[in-house]
Amino acid sequence: MAESPTSRTLKRLRKEGYLADVTEKWIPGANIRKDLFGFIDVLCIKGTEILGVQATSYTNISARVKKIAEHEHVDAVRDAGICIEVWGWRKVKNRWQVRIVDVS
Repeated sequence: MAESPTSRTLKRLRKEGYLADVTEKWIPGANIRKDLFGFIDVLCIKGTEILGVQATSYTNISARVKKIAEHEHVDAVRDAGICIEVWGWRKVKNRWQVRIVDVS
């Protein structure tokens, strides 16, 4: 089974010293995933930094950035001092690479 963007994100954040956990929930019956505040898949902390990450494929970065920019809760999350990033993953020459877009 292929590793998901969320799994790759968690692995990298933990390697960088963050305490990180998945906040996305599966809603049985409805067959949908629900992100924290509507757009955070992974929440992590390091020191005084709080970071919310939307993990996705490289091709979906623009759609996720747009989703966050238009979301009703984005200002409240920003006002609380939570940094927001979109992490888009793609495989290049058989190695996973991530493009990180800060949307804080």
